[in-house]
Amino acid sequence: MPYVDGFVVAVPKGKLEAYQDLARIAGPVWMENGALSYVECVGDDVPYGKLTSFPRAVHAKDDEVVIFSWITYESRESRDAIVAKVMEDPRLTEDQWKSVFDGKRMIYGGFQSFLEL
Repeated sequence: MPYVDGFVVAVPKGKLEAYQDLARIAGPVWMENGALSYVECVGDDVPYGKLTSFPRAVHAKDDEVVIFSWITYESRESRDAIVAKVMEDPRLTEDQWKSVFDGKRMIYGGFQSFLEL
């Protein structure tokens, strides 16, 4: 079963195209380094819940859209090695990401799969 990294971020609507351009660079970098899949999704039906929701989780503002993404790997060990390589790749820099979203409001984590149909 694959290991999965999941991410949720809020991106200003005016920077959505820049985020998508950056994701089109990042995806191939992850894949070239061994990721099994790389998926980026723009929120389409993500209501602001009364208690919890994707927008609440990232403190999304009215002028922001929620992005949900995930990357899959063969294992936690392969993920750790791949991420280390990606972080060293000159095609991606922390400043690029900072220019399109507030990383302090990003939610992320690694998950071990237990069911896939």
